[in-house]
Amino acid sequence: MATIWVDADACPAVIKDILFRAARRTGVDVRLVANHFMAVPRIPSVQLLQVAAGFDVADNLIAQQAQPGDLVITSDIPLAAEVVEKGVTAISPRGEHHSPDTIRQRLNMRDFLETMRSSGVEVGGGPAKLNQGDRQAFAAHLDRFLARL
Repeated sequence: MATIWVDADACPAVIKDILFRAARRTGVDVRLVANHFMAVPRIPSVQLLQVAAGFDVADNLIAQQAQPGDLVITSDIPLAAEVVEKGVTAISPRGEHHSPDTIRQRLNMRDFLETMRSSGVEVGGGPAKLNQGDRQAFAAHLDRFLARL
């Protein structure tokens, strides 16, 4: 059976709650990977994998363990690019589907903005607050993934 891998350190609580309800309803394996402890409900198919603190430690574990057929939930564009390259489905907590067609563009934009910031140019104020439309888009992608199982 497929596994849902969650880059849990930056995943909003409301998205984790949607995943917990899905795990309770379907029994799908949900692995939250984080470098700090977080409480997770007592659902047999939900597990917290706590990794050591450090740059990309959680991302590296997800990238190594995720297999085609799995789903990765992440806002981290480089991680999404790595797992998509392996044939793994990836979506953001906002419900953005990362596909081979879209991930390269998102990675290029991320790199461009990082270059601008490192040059001293102020760029945007960060992402907008997660809204109802984002939650619905995420839930719709999750439902489609679960229906394929």
